[in-house]
Amino acid sequence: MPLSEDEQRILRQIEEQLQRDPGFGRTLHRTGGGNRRLLVLSSVAAVACLVLTIGLLSVSPYLSFVAFVGAVIAALFAERHARSLGEAGLNHLSESVRGRFGQQPRSRADD
Repeated sequence: MPLSEDEQRILRQIEEQLQRDPGFGRTLHRTGGGNRRLLVLSSVAAVACLVLTIGLLSVSPYLSFVAFVGAVIAALFAERHARSLGEAGLNHLSESVRGRFGQQPRSRADD
């Protein structure tokens, strides 16, 4: 079923507005905050499992191995979430962390 002239005009206006909006692509591909939370959580879990691995070496090598496997799995989850965030998301994350600790955000000229 073909579009009416009025519908075609409205569609053209929408296309023109989208072409003029440079920020549309950035907002379209933005990921939610849940991925950042999972990235931090899995990173902390990986570090905790590594500490547990070292602590369990004196108790049992088998328990230490299980903790090491947990650290590897947590690191793989962290890597997966880091990839899903992408470079723009990680830049935003690092700027927000710098802001919390009172550091100035880096500009592109510093890179």
